[in-house]
Amino acid sequence: MSVFIIITLIALVFIIIYQIGKASEYATVLRGEEKVKAQTNRTIALLLVVVFVLGMWGIWKCNQLFDGKMLPIAACKTGENFDFMFSITVMVTGVVFFLTQAVLFWFCFKYQAKDKQTSFYFPHNNKLEIIWTTIPAIAMAILVAIGLKNWFDVTSPAPPDAKVIEIVGKQFNWLVRYPGKDNELGKRDFRKINDANNVLGLDWTDPHNMDDIISQNGELHLVIGKPVKLLIGSRDVIHDVGLPHFRLKMDAVPGITTTLWFTPSITTEQMKAITHNPDFVYEISCDQLCGKGHYSMRGTIIVETQAEYDKWMASQPSYYAGNNPSAAPAAAGAPASDSTKKESVKEVTMK
Repeated sequence: MSVFIIITLIALVFIIIYQIGKASEYATVLRGEEKVKAQTNRTIALLLVVVFVLGMWGIWKCNQLFDGKMLPIAACKTGENFDFMFSITVMVTGVVFFLTQAVLFWFCFKYQAKDKQTSFYFPHNNKLEIIWTTIPAIAMAILVAIGLKNWFDVTSPAPPDAKVIEIVGKQFNWLVRYPGKDNELGKRDFRKINDANNVLGLDWTDPHNMDDIISQNGELHLVIGKPVKLLIGSRDVIHDVGLPHFRLKMDAVPGITTTLWFTPSITTEQMKAITHNPDFVYEISCDQLCGKGHYSMRGTIIVETQAEYDKWMASQPSYYAGNNPSAAPAAAGAPASDSTKKESVKEVTMK
C-alpha cells in the first residue's frame, strides 16, 4: 500500500510540474512573449546576484565553523614552511576566485538582455591576451618555486648527526627498525623475509644487524630537536608514509628506498597541552590505497626528550636476540670489537 501511495505522489508531482509549464506558456501568449522574456531575464539576473552573495556568505561561515578544528600547529620547522606555502596558495587563489566570480555574476546582471542593447564582438586583443597570460603565469611560477624549495628541503641530504630510522610498510601495518649501539643499520635481503622470525629479511651475516631493534606495532620514537632521516620502503604493494602533524608524506615503493628528513619541535606531551587533549597521539597514516585493510594501517609517533628516548631504547631487546634467545650474548656483542663481531657471525653461520 505504501509503495502505491509513493508512486501516486510522484506521479502527482510530475503532473503539477507539467501544469505549471503549460500555465507559463498560456501566460506568455496572453501577455506577450517579449514582455515575459524580459521579466524572466530580470528575475534570473537578480537570482544570480543572490546566489553569489549567499555563496560568499556560506564560504565565510564554513571557514568560521572549522577554524581551530583542523590539524594543530605543525610539529616541525619543515611543517611550518608547508603551512606558510598553503596559506599563500589559499590567499592568492582565494582573491582570484572572489574577483573572477564577482565579475562573472556582475556581468550576468549588468548585461542581461534588454531592448536596444546590442553585443559588442571583437576577434582578438593582444594587450588583453598578454595580461591574462602573464599575470597567472607569474603567480603560478612563484607558488611552484615555494613548493619546490620545501620539497628540496625535505628530500635533500640530512644533517650528519641525523638519526637514521627505517620504516617499512606491509599489508597492513608499519615495521620500524632502529639501529642498535653501533648506530648503523644492517643489510637486508628480501629473499630472507620470514614472518616467523625475520619480518624484514635481515642478513644475519652482517654484524650490524645483530643489535638492530624492530617495532612491529608501528611505533616510531623520535627525539625533540634532533633531526631524523627516514628510510622508507615496502614489503608488498605501494604504501605511503603520511605524517599529517608534521605536514609530510612519502611513497613507500617495493624495491625502492625513498627518504625524507625533518626535526621534531614539539613533544607529544607538549602537544597534549597545546590541543587540550590528554589522549593526543602523533599518527602515521597510509596515504595510498593498499588493499582491503588500508583503513587499519596506522602507526603512532612518540616525540620525547633524549633521556626518555635512551630509557626506552635500553628496554628494547635486539630483534635477533628476541627471535633467537640462545644467541642473546652474540647480539649484545655486535657493537664490540671486530674479532667479537666475527665470532658472532661464525656462530650464526653454524646455526
